[in-house]
Amino acid sequence: MGTANELWEKWEGKLVDGKFPLQKSLGGSDHSAVFLTERSGGNPQKAAIKLIPADNLDTNDQLTRWAEDAKLTHPHLIRLFGDGRCLIDGTPLLYIVMEYAEENLAEVLPLRALTPAEVSEMLQPATEALAALHRAGFAHSRIKPSNVMAVNNQLKLSADGLRRSGDPGGGQVVSAYDAPEVATVGFSPASDMWSLGMTLLAVLTQNEPKDATAQVAVPEAIPQPLRRILQKCLQIDPARRCTVDDILKEFSTQTAQARPTVDATPVEPHKTPRWRIVAPIIAAALLVVVWIGGKFIHRPPAAPASETQAASPQSSDAPNPQSPAPFSGKTSSANENPAPKGTARGSVLHQVLPDVSRGSQHTITGHIKVSVKVAVDPSGNVSEAKLESAGPSQYFASRALAAARQWKFNPPHADGKATASEWILRFQFGRTSTQVYPAEVRP
Repeated sequence: MGTANELWEKWEGKLVDGKFPLQKSLGGSDHSAVFLTERSGGNPQKAAIKLIPADNLDTNDQLTRWAEDAKLTHPHLIRLFGDGRCLIDGTPLLYIVMEYAEENLAEVLPLRALTPAEVSEMLQPATEALAALHRAGFAHSRIKPSNVMAVNNQLKLSADGLRRSGDPGGGQVVSAYDAPEVATVGFSPASDMWSLGMTLLAVLTQNEPKDATAQVAVPEAIPQPLRRILQKCLQIDPARRCTVDDILKEFSTQTAQARPTVDATPVEPHKTPRWRIVAPIIAAALLVVVWIGGKFIHRPPAAPASETQAASPQSSDAPNPQSPAPFSGKTSSANENPAPKGTARGSVLHQVLPDVSRGSQHTITGHIKVSVKVAVDPSGNVSEAKLESAGPSQYFASRALAAARQWKFNPPHADGKATASEWILRFQFGRTSTQVYPAEVRP
């Protein structure tokens, strides 16, 4: 299905099963596509719908597994709402509707590495969810950055690919994050620990893993206890790997004063997660401005204002420019990563804030986030601007896009010559202020 991505995009606007509109493509591959949709009812709610081709698939088995997955609830697992069969343009498909996640960790990987403090704070909710699954006899089976998500400022793991411990791995597309034994002995809590270790290593080093059949080296620059945890996760012998309980014990002493213990009890079928209890607990983790905890979606630190940050006058919802750079899921500080040898990073020369009416701004609850990718020519002018993430409002998206086209840059240099570049401009609209966070993504 080599042209699958092109096919997915053409399906925007279609209706699935007579009740789920495919409002916007959120991403896809040769094997699946995810769209923004809406759950009907008295108060329609935003959701995500995943489509997979039904050809060459045991559809009854897949639907049965999704039904089992939906019964497993935990505050740090994406909720599953329903599934079924459908036909779009003559293509038979299976679909599953799930909680909509605004961001995922894979989106930050091309932009920057996470700090050890961010990764440490991420571990607590992630391991709580895994502990619940493992005690219920399941393996997550797909721990990787794209499946570590943010929903309303709360970390959650995907839940549509759960497998019974011991299930064979032959039917799943092999990922570089999969444990070496998955192909022969299947999925298990131990294979999840390998995948967790590879995920943490990737976000700490900003390097995607390659298939590993030998012992993975953990850089000495990674501080303890993270380095020790990674070494224990990435043991070739599954029996020698640590468990999620080992990780929770490792951090329990360090976080006891800053964060009350969260009950990582076994998953209980048909029980609604206590979101309003868990979220304040995470918010209490104020040892550092962290990737996950009090606020999943933070923005990175500003470099000098003339170069990397455009903001309206400071207000209560503006981030502290002196804070560290917690993972935002869709943003990074400009020039966070060292330039390749022989090149010099570019910088922002002139920035323009979106022209937003005060009346429109006062309608905002929380924040509206819009991402714009701009292509910059060697002279520093924007040659092309397009929406990377439009957010929930066409009005604010169009304002951000118009402003991005007017930015000016000092171009990066390669071998002493000015060169073209690409930037991601992350606009964050609040009720009383607007911030913009630029990140150079190429070269």
